[in-house]
Amino acid sequence: MGVGRLCVILLVTLFFRPAMCQQPNTDGYFLLEFLKNMGAKATQVHNISNHVCSWPGVFCDAKQESVVKLVASGFGLSGLISDNTIGKLRSLQYLDLSSNNITNLPSDFWSLGSLKILNLSFNQISENLPSNIGNFGLLESLDISFNKFSGNIPQGISSLASLQVLNLQNNRFQSSIPQGILNCKSLVSMDFSRNQLNGSLPEGFASAFPKLKSLNLAGNEIHGRGSDFSGMVSVTFLNISCNLFQGSVVDIFGGPLEVIDLSHNQFRGHISQVNFRSRFNWSHLVYLDLSENQLSGFFFNNLNEAQNLVYLNLAYNRFSGQKFLQIDDFPNLEYLNLSATNLIGIIPVEIQLLSNLRAIDLSKNHLRSQIPPLSSKRLQTFDVSYNNLTGNIPLSILDKLPWMDRFNFSYNRLTLCATRFSSETLKTAFIGLSSSCPIAANPSLYKRKTATHRGLELSLVLALLLVCLLVGLLTFAFGCRRKARMWAVKQYSYKEEQNISGPFSFQTDSTTWVADVKLATSVPVVMFEKPLLKFTFADLLSATSNFDRGTLLAEGRFGPVYKGFLQGGIHVAVKVLVHESTMTDHEAARELEYLGGIRHRNLVPLTGYCLAGEQRIAIYDYMENGNLENLLHDLPPGVQTTENWSADTCEEHDNSEIQNVGSEELLTTWRFRYKIALGTARALAFLHHGCSPPIVHRDVNSSSVYLDMNLEPRLSDFGLAKICGHGLENEIAHRTAGYMPPELLEPESGSPRGVTPKSDVYRFGIVLFELVTGKKPGADTYPDNEATLVSWVRGLVKKNEGSRAIDPKIRGIEPESHFEEALKIGYLCTAALPSKRPSMQQVVGLLKDIEPSMNY
Repeated sequence: MGVGRLCVILLVTLFFRPAMCQQPNTDGYFLLEFLKNMGAKATQVHNISNHVCSWPGVFCDAKQESVVKLVASGFGLSGLISDNTIGKLRSLQYLDLSSNNITNLPSDFWSLGSLKILNLSFNQISENLPSNIGNFGLLESLDISFNKFSGNIPQGISSLASLQVLNLQNNRFQSSIPQGILNCKSLVSMDFSRNQLNGSLPEGFASAFPKLKSLNLAGNEIHGRGSDFSGMVSVTFLNISCNLFQGSVVDIFGGPLEVIDLSHNQFRGHISQVNFRSRFNWSHLVYLDLSENQLSGFFFNNLNEAQNLVYLNLAYNRFSGQKFLQIDDFPNLEYLNLSATNLIGIIPVEIQLLSNLRAIDLSKNHLRSQIPPLSSKRLQTFDVSYNNLTGNIPLSILDKLPWMDRFNFSYNRLTLCATRFSSETLKTAFIGLSSSCPIAANPSLYKRKTATHRGLELSLVLALLLVCLLVGLLTFAFGCRRKARMWAVKQYSYKEEQNISGPFSFQTDSTTWVADVKLATSVPVVMFEKPLLKFTFADLLSATSNFDRGTLLAEGRFGPVYKGFLQGGIHVAVKVLVHESTMTDHEAARELEYLGGIRHRNLVPLTGYCLAGEQRIAIYDYMENGNLENLLHDLPPGVQTTENWSADTCEEHDNSEIQNVGSEELLTTWRFRYKIALGTARALAFLHHGCSPPIVHRDVNSSSVYLDMNLEPRLSDFGLAKICGHGLENEIAHRTAGYMPPELLEPESGSPRGVTPKSDVYRFGIVLFELVTGKKPGADTYPDNEATLVSWVRGLVKKNEGSRAIDPKIRGIEPESHFEEALKIGYLCTAALPSKRPSMQQVVGLLKDIEPSMNY
C-alpha cells in the first residue's frame, strides 16, 4: 500500500514539474496555470517542461520573453477561466480559443489591450458582452460566434476603430444594432446573423462602411426598407434573409454584389423596375435568392446577363404569368427554384445543357407539355409537382431517381411505368399519375403465349369484365341514392358545360348556406398567385362535387370547409364564411385582398376568394398533414370536433397517418413539438409586430395550427373575425373550450373588456402547455383536482414541479430542463393580467433560448 502511494506522488510530481520550472508572474507561469485549470488535453501539454515559447500553439516576441500569440483551438478547455491566468499575458496580440467548452471569461480578460485578433467561437460562453470591450482599441478581428452571449450589443463597440472583421452570429443578442457601430469604419466583414435582434438599422448604416464587403443580418427580426442598403459601394456578399424588411428591392441592386439573399421578408413591388432604375452589373452575380416575398410583375429583363449565376431562387412570390427563363444563358447554374412563380408554357429543351445542375424545383406552376430529358449527372433534387405536364417521364430522369435526395412528379397528367418503385414512393412522389407499362419499357414482362391457352384466357378476361361491369352499376346506383339523401340542393342537374343557374342551397350537419347567384359561370373567383386562370363559382362547384358533404373537411367557427381540386392540379381548402358583417362586398373584397398579401412561412396562405351573392368564400392552400389537435390528441379518422383539413376522403390517402412520417414517431420527438411551438410563435409575432395595423388572431388553438407537406407548422384563420363581423359577444358565445382569456369573461375593475394581442399570447400559452403535456385544455382530466389545464400546469410550475406535467411520450428523450423551460414560458403567457404577459416577439426569443441549435 505504501509503495502504491509513493508511485502516485511521484507521477503527480513529474506531471506538474513544469509548474515548478516556470518562474512566478511570468507568461509561462500564467499560461501553465490557465492550461492546467481548464483541463487541457494531455496531448497538448506533453512538452511544457521546455521553455514556454516552444509549447504547441505558443508564439513569442523576438526576444523570446513575452507570449504574443496563442492558438489553443480544440484543446479540450472547459469551464470558467480563472483570474490571474490568461488575462495577465499583457503582450498578447493574437488569441484563438475556439472550439472548446469555455463557459465564462475572467474579469481581467478585458485588460488585454494589445489584442489584434480574438477568436472565441464555438464555445458555451453565456454572459453579456461588457461595455469595456472598448479597451481592445487595437482589435482588428473579433469572432465570438456560436456561443450564448446575450443582452444588448454594447455601445463600447464604438471604440473599435481598427476593427475589420466582426462575427457575432448564432448568439442571443437582443434589442437593436447600436448606433456606435457606425464608428467602425474599417469593417470589411460584419455578421449579426441568427440572433434575436429587432428594431431598425442605425441611420446612415449603408454609407458608414466604405470598405465593407460582407454583411449578414439573417435570422433576426430587424425592420427596414430596401433603401436602407443603398450606398454600399464595396459589398459583394449581402444576406438579410428571415427578417421584416419591406418595400422595394430596387435600391439594393447596386455596386459589385455577387451574393444577394433577400428571402423570407416582406419586399413587394414590380421586380422589373430594377432594370430601369439600377446600373447593376449582372455579370458579377453568382447567388440570388428572393424567395418568399411579395414581389410582383415579371422577372428581371436583364437576368440573362448573369451568366456566372450558380444559384437562383425566386420561389413563392406573386409574379405575373410568364414563360420560362432563357435557360441556356446560365451555363454554370447548379440550383434553380422557380416554385410558385406563375410560370406558363413549356420547360425548354435547352435545360439539358445545364450539366452542373444539382437541384431544380418547378412545382406549383402552369407548365404543360412534356418533361425534357436532363443530362446532369449531379442532379439530387427534381420537383415538378402541381403542373399540367403530360407524357412519359424521360428515362434519363428515371434512371437517376434511386440516387436522388428528393423528387416529386405528383399532380400532373404524366404516365409512369410503376414496376420499379415501392408503394411508399408512389404515394408520396407520384400522386395522381396514370400507369403505363409498354412491353418496350420492360421486355422481361413479355412472355410468348402458346395458341392453345389464348382462347381460355380471352374467355376469362371477358367474364371478369362482365362481373366488374355489374359491380360498377350497383355501386353507382347506391351512390346516387346516398348522395340524394345527404345533400340538399335546389339545382338537381349539373351540366358538363357548367352553365347552371341558382340560387343554390347547401346543407352540412349544423349549417345551411345559400349562394344566391343567377348563373354560376358569371361569378368570378379571384386567385392572387394565378391571375391568368379564369376560375368561376362553377369551377368551385366542380372542384368540390357541388359542395358535397363527402368533400366536407370540417365545420369551424367561421363556417364549413371543403376540399377541392381546381383545374391544373391546384389542391385547395374552400372555406365558406358564415358572417354577420355589415361590410359591403367592395369592403370585404378589399380586406380579402389585403389578407392575401400577407405571407409568412408559418401562415396558411390565402390564395383567393369568391363573392357569391351575399356569401363570401375564402380559398386556402390545402394543408396535407392536418392540424395539431388531431395529431397531438390521436383523434381517429372521421372524428372532427374542430376543423381538420387532413380528413381527406379520397381513397388513395390514409387519414390515420401524417403523409410523410408516422404520427406516433413524430410525436415522440420533442424537437418536432418544439418546431411547431416556435413556428406558431413566429407566425403570431409577425401578425402582431410585422403587420400594420397589427392583426389579432382571436382564435389561436391547436386546431388552427396546421402542418404542410413539408411538416412545417402554419397558423390559419388570421384576420377572418373582421370579415365575418364577429364581435366580443359572438366570440364568447362560440369560444373554443379551454382557451378563453380571463379578461374577456371577467375583466379586472377598470380594465377594458376587449380583444388585444395579449389575448393571443394567452391562447398560445395554452397551445404550448398542450405540446409539453399532451393533454387537451378543455376536455381532459387533470391530477390534483384541478379544473383546467392552465390551473394545473401553473400550479406545478409555481411549486417547481413542472416535470410532473411532461407527456410520457416525450419524457426522457431530451433533458427535462428543456420541457420545464417551455412550461415556464407558457406560465408567463397565461398570466391572469394581460399586462403581465410577454409580447410574442419576446416569446419567440425565449423559445429560441431553449434550443439555439434548432433555430431556423
